[in-house]
Amino acid sequence: MSDVELQSKKPKKSAKAGDPASEARLFALAENRVAIEGVEPEIDGGRFAVKRVVGEPLTVSADIFCDGHDKIDAALIYGPAEVDPAKWSEVKFEFVENDRWQATVTFDRPGPYRYSIIAWRDLYASWRDEAKKKRAVGKLTDLELIEARELVAKAADSGRGTRADQRGLAKLSEKLEKLGQKGDHEGQYALLASDEAIGLLMAAGHRTHLSRYPGQVPVWVDRERAAFSAWYELFPRSQSGDAGRHGTFDDVIARLPDIEAMGFDVLYFPPIHPIGVTNRKGKNNSLKAEPGEPGSPYAIGGKEGGHLAIHRELGTFDDFHRLIDEAKKHGLEIALDIALNASPDHPWIKEHPEWFDWRPDGTIKYAENPPKRYEDIVNFHFYRGALPSLWFAMRDMFLHWMKHGVRIFRIDNPHTKAYPFWEWVIGEARKVDPGVIFLAEAFTRPKVMKRLAKVGYNQSYSYFTWRNEKWELAEYLTELTTEECAEYMRPNFFVNTPDINPIYLQTSGRPGFRTRLALAASLAGNYGIYSGFELCEFLPIPGKEEYLNSEKYEIRAFDWHAEGNIRDDIVFFNRLRKDEAAMKDFRSLAFFNFWNEQVLYYGKRTKDRSSYLLFMVNLDPHHDQGGHFEVPLWEFGLPDDATIHATDMATGNAFAWTGKIQHWWLNPQDRPYAVFKLSR
Repeated sequence: MSDVELQSKKPKKSAKAGDPASEARLFALAENRVAIEGVEPEIDGGRFAVKRVVGEPLTVSADIFCDGHDKIDAALIYGPAEVDPAKWSEVKFEFVENDRWQATVTFDRPGPYRYSIIAWRDLYASWRDEAKKKRAVGKLTDLELIEARELVAKAADSGRGTRADQRGLAKLSEKLEKLGQKGDHEGQYALLASDEAIGLLMAAGHRTHLSRYPGQVPVWVDRERAAFSAWYELFPRSQSGDAGRHGTFDDVIARLPDIEAMGFDVLYFPPIHPIGVTNRKGKNNSLKAEPGEPGSPYAIGGKEGGHLAIHRELGTFDDFHRLIDEAKKHGLEIALDIALNASPDHPWIKEHPEWFDWRPDGTIKYAENPPKRYEDIVNFHFYRGALPSLWFAMRDMFLHWMKHGVRIFRIDNPHTKAYPFWEWVIGEARKVDPGVIFLAEAFTRPKVMKRLAKVGYNQSYSYFTWRNEKWELAEYLTELTTEECAEYMRPNFFVNTPDINPIYLQTSGRPGFRTRLALAASLAGNYGIYSGFELCEFLPIPGKEEYLNSEKYEIRAFDWHAEGNIRDDIVFFNRLRKDEAAMKDFRSLAFFNFWNEQVLYYGKRTKDRSSYLLFMVNLDPHHDQGGHFEVPLWEFGLPDDATIHATDMATGNAFAWTGKIQHWWLNPQDRPYAVFKLSR
């Protein structure tokens, strides 16, 4: 047997009384007597922030309990992250059931916050409980009343509460002493059980065995647009109305009233930087551009500059500033696409070769993704010689555009860049403007998408684009709204993108476009369309989820009011989103029974049910669908045979449903969706 094994079998010496380390641990454990555990929400043990927007409730729950039978109480403490916790605000926890407690708070401005939990033995509440029982059987004695008077006196010395509380306690103590001298048991009890006494002891009473949750849980609070927005994407170069003339920022300004009329609040541009010439892509993604072809805006950088510059044919910075200002007048914010890649002509390649990957023969490595070829693009390298100089340059690039009035960024392929970089650079941008918004364009693995949301992204692309069946839509939305990711990941449901022409839209005709719009606009807090969707543009490259004659590689012109458009549907849903409070809470979603697998049926509602909307969407673009469904009378506290009022929000018709089981029919050619507002 080894010396180590022999040593392990020797009995350990007991800690002697007065042993400083053991004594300190003893008192620390003894004082932290109330158990606080099972805290929610808390992301990865507090490693990442829970997310809310200004005014949105944060409900914190925890298991809180103590040994013995004494009453306990608890409070949620919270405040700005930079403020000393001793100065944080406090809100009382309420008991729920089975040792579960909860408290709800809101925040009044964007920025970083933290919360924690304190709990204590409430000896005054315990006294009241015992005294009430003893009094009921005639066993309340002088001794119990003396104990109560001591608790009041101790509260006066607790240092808690306001000066008014302390004066109130002094008066209370004086009254109790006088009643005690008279031997007035009932008078003392009535005073000690009064609302006045309970309020004073709650505000200033001694918190016995005050225990603290060991962590401070971070919370990031955004402005509302981070959680609730309607995006419209367009290529500025295609806004002239003439495919033979490159569009300008002034052409975009001319379109602002039209975009405002549809009800959008975010106007999003693909990259607006100079475009490289080397290996420039041609029409329909051909590997060779013909003379005069504009190239892909994602091949960033040329002799005019790179990520800090504007493509000269779009206009100047003065023109861009005018666009920003005019957009605000129309209720629109400009969002910029930031792609962290470069054309082979980007100035940074010569200035900072250490920021890129090079092959053994001295040539630069292209951003190939076999079988796809992106030889008009090269990638940055975020480590080796690029750390930290590239990181600082990218930070300064974001701050540069923020100085020029941009507060929303859509990031191209963020999952191919370092997560630590995103956590750092988003944090740096937030120091300058806590209202800045980052959207992650990451159609990738679920855990990767969620990691990007954790490290700071305010919004995330999602799998919605490929969810078409009833079961998969319900399953995916249930995950997004009820699982832990709902605390930090806000999806943005884009119905299409310049890169993605979904098969469903290629094969469903105009009804399918209306269906997908209805789903995106009503299910999600954030949603978006790429221009052309309102015209039901669908022509694909055969066999691919890509657009034929894509704007990524050529300038196009459109008649934005062409026959067959679905602008009225867009206006309807965007107005509904703005008018109905229920639409602003992504997590208020609930699915209900409709006995037809081709009809998705769900509700959005406020807690007080003042805004309660039901949606029925026909997922089959080719056939009428209908069936029986359940009216959620139980959500209004009504029996199954009750009557409830409903308004068809698309037509304005008002009627009543009597009984839980009703029937509805949806014709995709007429209108593939129905929206009802319920009221008692």
